[in-house]
Amino acid sequence: MANQNDSFIDEVFDDLRRERLFRLYRRWGWLALLIVLLIVGGVIWREYSQARDETRARDWGDAVLAAEETGDPAAIMQIDPDGSEGRRIVGALLAAGDWAEAGGKDAAIEALRAVANDPESDTALQDLAKLKLVILQGAAMEPTERDEILARLSRAGAPFELLALEQKAIALIDAGRKDDAISLIRQIQQKDGLSQALRRRLSEMMIALGEEPEMTESASAG
Repeated sequence: MANQNDSFIDEVFDDLRRERLFRLYRRWGWLALLIVLLIVGGVIWREYSQARDETRARDWGDAVLAAEETGDPAAIMQIDPDGSEGRRIVGALLAAGDWAEAGGKDAAIEALRAVANDPESDTALQDLAKLKLVILQGAAMEPTERDEILARLSRAGAPFELLALEQKAIALIDAGRKDDAISLIRQIQQKDGLSQALRRRLSEMMIALGEEPEMTESASAG
């Protein structure tokens, strides 16, 4: 008899729970459905946005390659000039590089200055444009401007610190300050993160200055 009573009570409780769940569903079911739809919609939109951005980036890259094949760097800057700010800036940097290689120094300088002075440009891209300006103009750049740019780009932890320090050493050589250049080159050679290309250029500068180049690990091992 006790088991029958317990079974009856359990059935009553089950019915009550079902009734409560049904009431909750009637009251709040639409909200749960809305949340599910929002989540699914968000996932679909994210996938669509990523696919769209990848397609645009691929199309832009193809257009840049096609423009480079024309041999006219200006064609690169004409690709979607009112589009993404990042692509516009990168396009100007690519065009400047092509102009510099083709001997169009003035056009390259103009493109680089446009990036360097663009208030909407990413700081890292501005720094890259300024570094390229220093490299391209060299001693022809106004000394104060050259020193100011290199002082900022060579600060500790800056993205182009080592390359800017290399340019500072070149500026010292151009100014006839041989001993200061040698001292700076030795300091650069002790820094971490030097690429083999940069290490080789520093050694070549030391040789040109009449100093023994730094012994690299590969050379000492040989």
